[in-house]
Amino acid sequence: MSLCSPQTRLFADEVLSAYRARRQIVPLTALEPTFSMADAEKVGHEVARRRMAAGEVVIGRKIGFTNRTIWEEYGVYSPIWGPVYATTHRDVDGPRTVDIGHLVEPRIEPEIVLGFKAPVTADMDERAILGAVGWVAHGFEIVQSLFPGWRFQGADCQAAFGLHGALFCGPRTPVTGDPDRWMAALTGFAITLFRDGERLDRGIAANVLDGPLSAVRHLAGVLAADREATPIAAGEIITTGTVTRAFPVAPGETWSTEVEGIDVRPMRLTFAAP
Repeated sequence: MSLCSPQTRLFADEVLSAYRARRQIVPLTALEPTFSMADAEKVGHEVARRRMAAGEVVIGRKIGFTNRTIWEEYGVYSPIWGPVYATTHRDVDGPRTVDIGHLVEPRIEPEIVLGFKAPVTADMDERAILGAVGWVAHGFEIVQSLFPGWRFQGADCQAAFGLHGALFCGPRTPVTGDPDRWMAALTGFAITLFRDGERLDRGIAANVLDGPLSAVRHLAGVLAADREATPIAAGEIITTGTVTRAFPVAPGETWSTEVEGIDVRPMRLTFAAP
């Protein structure tokens, strides 16, 4: 049994009830204006405990709001994180049609996903973190907002499992060979995003806190400062944040990418009609 405050339990109830009913709720910061990021972390942990008690398995984390270019758009000015579950993750190889009808106000984010063969600690720099990476892939994270119109504060996002809805991960490229080549790739790639063949946006590695390895370094520090969090472990999957802006998605649309500067496969997903 978790030892948490009545407010933590109440807000965890709110988040999980909305998630399971596929409905939206008033931001928690509107219900309690003093609700802080530290409070939100406690709610997030309680939500995760309950999801795991119901049988879900955490396989990694997502880092959100690493892309500084979108901070002004959402009014969130620092990264967040949340668990990735076996139930929300899917490996895909080649064009696929997928169903995301269970998500609320879904948006698509093209990201770089890292798989870890060794633990990551807060004292590691980017080169040391690279040494812990077993593979790299390109994927689409589908994020969702339990809060109407994507209006919230950072604490709301942290409490609501980091806005995570689903992660579709492309083929995995083993990280072998020259570390300098991988360092250059992970700080110098670009991804262009298309909807039904129309180019919508192009983003670069530097958008995500200067690169995916730097995003992981940031997360390692956040986890170390959180008494309830566990460090990044061997076997974890970490998706490092959207490289472009996030865009609303609808049934029947096909979304695809072109990737430059890093040896990963592009993505192509069609969202199933209801």
